[in-house]
Amino acid sequence: MNYYFKTTLTDTTFEEAIDKTIIELQKEGFGVLTEIDLKATLKKKLNVDFYNYKILGACNAAFAYKALQAEDKIGTMLPCNVIIQEKEPGSIEVSAVDPLSSMVSVENYSLRDIANEVREKLKRVIESL
Repeated sequence: MNYYFKTTLTDTTFEEAIDKTIIELQKEGFGVLTEIDLKATLKKKLNVDFYNYKILGACNAAFAYKALQAEDKIGTMLPCNVIIQEKEPGSIEVSAVDPLSSMVSVENYSLRDIANEVREKLKRVIESL
């Protein structure tokens, strides 16, 4: 089982891909809590050049609340990460975590239904791009 969903975009820029991804996340009820620019961070901390790579910390508050009611330590797995990376100019890969695969290690079966619903939403985001 893959632990992520992905698609590759070739008709857009890196910044446009980020904007499109955020719009599609919003359509599925997700907000973006954090944005981590890994390229800038690696340059600043290690003085290395890296390709465009951004991590979006996406959260659907209603599902996060349900998950926290079922398992108070589930916050260690929140928010759902979505990454946008451009390894080669003009080819942008967008990937989202599969929350169902990350939840298998948690021995709380009530989380599986929640994870499955979030999984379907994130899958639709990736497929809509």
